[in-house]
Amino acid sequence: MVSQESFPVNSERYVPYKNFKFRVRWDDKYVAGISKVSALKRTTEAATWREGGDPSASYTSPTVWEFEPITLERGVTHDPDFERWANLIYSSEGDEDVSLKDFRKTIFIELLNGQGSVVKSYKVHRAWVSEYEALPELDASGNEYAIETLVLQHEGWERDSELELEDEY
Repeated sequence: MVSQESFPVNSERYVPYKNFKFRVRWDDKYVAGISKVSALKRTTEAATWREGGDPSASYTSPTVWEFEPITLERGVTHDPDFERWANLIYSSEGDEDVSLKDFRKTIFIELLNGQGSVVKSYKVHRAWVSEYEALPELDASGNEYAIETLVLQHEGWERDSELELEDEY
């Protein structure tokens, strides 16, 4: 049995949160219609070495961290937020028309509980768009929604320590 101290905010909750209630925020506003966010994944490379006097054993130690890109997907609408951000590093007029002033953003990914309250929030540092898909492959015999996609490179993420958790499901 799980002890009451294991869950200091909601000691009655033993069920994990579902993954379909979330929202994403940048530039101090929530971005409409995001239907999928890839996993927040961090890996640490291991360095292996051996001692000269002990040829049968090897040792490992942590070295460099890597943060995997984050992919955001949403249905194609008239909202220009994805395209506007992607265009900060692209111009059909060439490099001289590109301004890198605001191409990096801090984004927040929030997980919500059943009542819509934020239960976990992650702050993604210095994200920028490395890939933008404005339209998917179109198929006249299909019946799927048109999805636009952003792939974000970033400099890491951390739990948002400013989040005040409420004692509810």
